[in-house]
Amino acid sequence: MNPYPKQILTIPQQLQSYTDAGMTISSIQEATAALTTIGYYRLREYSFHLYDNASRQYRPGTDFSDILKLYHFDMALSRLLFGMATCIEVALRARLSDALLTYNDALILTVPAAFADKKLFWQNLSSLSSQITRSNDVFIRHHFQNHDGEIPLWAAVEVMSFGTLSKTIKNLKTGKGSAYSVLATYYCYRSPRGKQVKPSLQMLSSWIQSVSVLRNMCAHNSRIYNRTINTFPELLLIDQLTPKPLHNGLYQIILAMKYLRPTDAIWQNFYRNLQDLFNQYKGFFDFSYMNFPSDWAAHLDIGA
Repeated sequence: MNPYPKQILTIPQQLQSYTDAGMTISSIQEATAALTTIGYYRLREYSFHLYDNASRQYRPGTDFSDILKLYHFDMALSRLLFGMATCIEVALRARLSDALLTYNDALILTVPAAFADKKLFWQNLSSLSSQITRSNDVFIRHHFQNHDGEIPLWAAVEVMSFGTLSKTIKNLKTGKGSAYSVLATYYCYRSPRGKQVKPSLQMLSSWIQSVSVLRNMCAHNSRIYNRTINTFPELLLIDQLTPKPLHNGLYQIILAMKYLRPTDAIWQNFYRNLQDLFNQYKGFFDFSYMNFPSDWAAHLDIGA
């Protein structure tokens, strides 16, 4: 086995590597504490935009404290987004359960006829079955013990992963009298002509999948700031960017969150907290690294 070519750096060596690359460290104590609690390689992710690979030097004036500040901004942003994604997920569970009641069958999640793609139905049911068997929730044990192991849809949706929830909704049948026609009423939007319009299944599914991807990133403490997020929510005409960006970023997924908001009040509270966070860290981040246009506030403020 060939030895790995790069040596393991001690904390003092990590500090030295920063200064050798032109970074200023105004507080050795602060930097040492950060490296021992956050880590050298995680923090490096927040300095990529300040580092010149050709010269292997940081931009003049780069200070370690600014990198640390950007990290704390990203973590605070992640917590805020995770909270909003949780509200969206919980509402989706309740609304899917309500929509499926249109079939008047408590075990409808086990019935292929209610879903469009039968192969996908069985794949989703397999995932749901695994999630049910792993669950230690009291209401799941209750149904094992008292109802011969039959799990009604209102219990099953509570133990679905967000991914399974997203795939189940994506596979709903559409048309008059379908569960989807009921679910879509919760997510109507206003057309350019002022009419209330239900989103298509493709559109709604793209919103849910995008929020699911972001939620998982937040749950696993992944970096949110300054990265391409490879999911593509279908934006309403009023929110589409011109010119179209080269890649998707956080802004597009926050728009999907707006479309999926459980209530206007919940969204406006999130929006105010987002503004407060941006004001708190003003000067330490760049909106363009999150794909935010100059008029982002007008698109996110539903009370405007």
